[in-house]
Amino acid sequence: MSQSKPVSALPAISEDARVAIARAEWNDDITSALAKSAVETLKAAGVADDNIHVYDVPGAVELTFAASALVETDVYDAIIVFGCVVRGGTPHFDYVCQSVTQGITALNADCDTPIIFGVLTVDTHQDAVDRIAGGAMGDKGAEAAEAAVKMIAFRDKVNEIM
Repeated sequence: MSQSKPVSALPAISEDARVAIARAEWNDDITSALAKSAVETLKAAGVADDNIHVYDVPGAVELTFAASALVETDVYDAIIVFGCVVRGGTPHFDYVCQSVTQGITALNADCDTPIIFGVLTVDTHQDAVDRIAGGAMGDKGAEAAEAAVKMIAFRDKVNEIM
């Protein structure tokens, strides 16, 4: 059962809004489902199909570079990053999670384009499945898209007072 708020509760944004999604190919079944749900939610919120672009990168660590490159284009009103890191028996999980979290946080602090963190950091593959559309823990793809819409509206409001 999804725990997402209905799209009708989202603020209005320009129909010209542009959103990029950077998706890690690692754990493709999860990140593809997250991206698909995000695209559907963005469309339902009024973002034109032609203004939603999905880019693939190898893994979660590469999401910071992808987001930075997409920010540099100055084309997008928001960027969503999707990855899925499943804990294993080595410290690799911690390094990957720390790297992508710190990278996206630094970009959010330094740039004018909101970057939505949609990286699942889970203990098991089933934990990730529970967080995609229809899963027991909600729909993290839709939630990330909703956050993008809200941040676009927030930035528009801030720009109005400047």
